[in-house]
Amino acid sequence: MFQEMGMSKDNIRGLILALASSFLIGTSFVVKKIGLRKAGASGVSAGSGGFSYLYEPLWWIGMVAMILGETANFAAYAFAPAILVTPLGAMSIIVSAVLAHFVLSEKLHVFGIVGCILCIVGSTNIVLHAPKEREITSVKELWHLATQPGFIVYSIVVVGLVLLLVFKYASKYGNKYLVIYVGICSLMGSLTVMSVKALGIALKLTFSGSNQFLYAQTWFFAFVLSVCVIMQLNFLNKALDIFNTAVVSPVYYVMFTILTILASMIMFKDWSSQDAMEIATEICGLLTIISGTYLLHKTNDMGDSKTSHNPSNGRANGLTTPTSSQNSR
Repeated sequence: MFQEMGMSKDNIRGLILALASSFLIGTSFVVKKIGLRKAGASGVSAGSGGFSYLYEPLWWIGMVAMILGETANFAAYAFAPAILVTPLGAMSIIVSAVLAHFVLSEKLHVFGIVGCILCIVGSTNIVLHAPKEREITSVKELWHLATQPGFIVYSIVVVGLVLLLVFKYASKYGNKYLVIYVGICSLMGSLTVMSVKALGIALKLTFSGSNQFLYAQTWFFAFVLSVCVIMQLNFLNKALDIFNTAVVSPVYYVMFTILTILASMIMFKDWSSQDAMEIATEICGLLTIISGTYLLHKTNDMGDSKTSHNPSNGRANGLTTPTSSQNSR
């Protein structure tokens, strides 16, 4: 069916992997939360500094589901362009919200339902008009793309802004302005996805018989990925610890998605083969997903009067926050 609509085989593989990733990650949040509730009922809760959840099988099942989801997301970037994979990270939010509504009795407000529908409509638009993945034959070709003037300038600007935020503004304004920590995460996230994509393609080529781990460039991409992921986790944890998750999640998703797509456009020139109508449709789809995500998070406490008056709800809801490839996606 998808091939009849003009989608390439690689795009279809990437789409299936991205959807599987969203389902697994969205489910993992709910399963882990059930495990945390059970652990808290019989021991010291995680919110109070306890680690009894480590003895709860459901928590580990949720963790395994999350790891499998992140692995599927990693693989999706090897087949499909970032403009297709990254926005689909919003689907994990829908899965989590819907399951929480039925399983955890965390009622979904009517506007939250509208947000879910907007995310689905926007994702469908992007899937139907996503550009074909560029054919890559070696890591050296990826290195050539990464060392073109446009992407070098982008990388220098990103690193410069991150250093400025970390060393000049984070200590002074990080606890006051959300954009400081989230900005650092989003900027580094765009480089994370490019590195993930490079490693994913390297693994795909290696499994097909052409070992790409013989080249120093492959290990350089792995090094960049490690540094970026560590920085993202560090500053995202700081943001979640200080600010309400209902605000952090949509802001991070929007900034991360926009910067990731921008980086992909510069490095891989994803839209070079598309006409203005297709590009405009994809932009509209992205804006629709962003609107739906914002609406879903803005109303995530309105369906349940008990949680809306809980002062610790912002941090507790961190259990349902997408990780870094939503956050690496």
